[in-house]
Amino acid sequence: MMKTKLAAGFALGLALVLTGCANHAQKSLYGWGNYQDQLYEHFKTEGNGNEAEIAALEENLQKIRASGDAVPPGYHAHLGMLYASIGKEDQLIQELQTEKALFPESTAYMDFLMRNYKKGAAK
Repeated sequence: MMKTKLAAGFALGLALVLTGCANHAQKSLYGWGNYQDQLYEHFKTEGNGNEAEIAALEENLQKIRASGDAVPPGYHAHLGMLYASIGKEDQLIQELQTEKALFPESTAYMDFLMRNYKKGAAK
């Protein structure tokens, strides 16, 4: 009888703990906004309409910042490459520098992109 009450109490406690865990919504580490959809459209359309995409990404960036969320990795790099595609080198460099500052692990790749863009622009 004592074992039955103990087992029932344990089962009830376990059920309450699991229910509490299931109802706890985990917040995303980054504010993605509609970035993933925009990225999908970019590759689906092979980069056509880069100026419209830049405008959409800039608007989404403002919403992410306004909500206090962190910008996801690659966001500024992608935005920078879009600026490069329309010949805005200053904004490309600014975005790649921002990516480096936010994600120091990307430094080598961002430096690689900047060096290669400058070499391509010099030709």
